[in-house]
Amino acid sequence: MSIMLPVTLSSAAAAAIIGVWLMIRVGQVRTSEKVSVGDGGNEKVTRRMRAHANFVESAPFVVLLVGVIELAGKGQPWLAYVAGIYFLGRVAHGVGMDGGTLGKGRMIGTLVTLLTLVGLAAAAVLIGMGMI
Repeated sequence: MSIMLPVTLSSAAAAAIIGVWLMIRVGQVRTSEKVSVGDGGNEKVTRRMRAHANFVESAPFVVLLVGVIELAGKGQPWLAYVAGIYFLGRVAHGVGMDGGTLGKGRMIGTLVTLLTLVGLAAAAVLIGMGMI
């Protein structure tokens, strides 16, 4: 049996897992900093919340673009690699948002996200125009 849209399916699963991981990280810092609602003016809570929110702001577009490119039959073999790199970048961003010595992960994750979104959008446009 062949699986329809395997890259999209894997990407959606990765997005869900990373989203849950980021939610757990928010909950952990809320508990340790005793902040139950909002950020309480606490920078640690704000950083974790923004890491989660930033992921939620970009992941749906990436999964959607992966899906339509794969549906168009134009994503092999590069699409899975792009999706994988994007999700690794989002993990780096999430960890990097804590600051300190891991702060470079934020910059790396941001750059990977921007390049992924622009690259996938450009590919989708070119596919739509029949140029790929």
